[in-house]
Amino acid sequence: MYINKATIMGNLTRDPEMKALPSGMKVTSFSLATNRTWKDTNGAKKEAVEYHNLVAFGKQAELIAQYCKKGGSLYVEGRIQTRSWDDAAGVKKYRTEIIADTFQFGPKVDGSAVRPASAPATESAPAKASQADDMDAIEYPEEDINVEDIPF
Repeated sequence: MYINKATIMGNLTRDPEMKALPSGMKVTSFSLATNRTWKDTNGAKKEAVEYHNLVAFGKQAELIAQYCKKGGSLYVEGRIQTRSWDDAAGVKKYRTEIIADTFQFGPKVDGSAVRPASAPATESAPAKASQADDMDAIEYPEEDINVEDIPF
C-alpha cells in the first residue's frame, strides 16, 4: 500500500492566482508559509519558515481565489506531486506542489471568520457566534437512563 497525503495549515504568502485550462476548468495556484519554533541546545528560541506551493482545481479553485487573500489562514489536505518541463533555454525545471483535495478557511487576518458572499451583511459576528453555539449544543436528559427502558 502506498500513501501520498499532505496536511498543511499556514498563511498565504500572496494572493491566489486563478487561470483556466483549455478545457475551461479553473486552476488556482497559491503558496502557504508554515512556521516551526524550537529551542536549541543553549535554550535559545529558534524559528524557521517553510514555503509550500499549492494548486486547486474546479470549484475549490474558484472559492480559494474569491475568498482568500495574502496573509489569510488556510488548512489544506491533498497530495504531493512533482512536475517537470523544459524552459526556453532547454534547461529541465522541476516544481513540487501540493494538489488540494479538501480545504477549510481559517480566521481572517483581522480575526473575524470568513463570511460567504450570500450571508447577510447586517448580521453581527457576536450574533452569528451565539447562533452557532445554540445549534451545536447537545441537551442531555437530566434523569439517568435505565437500560431496561430501551425497546431493543
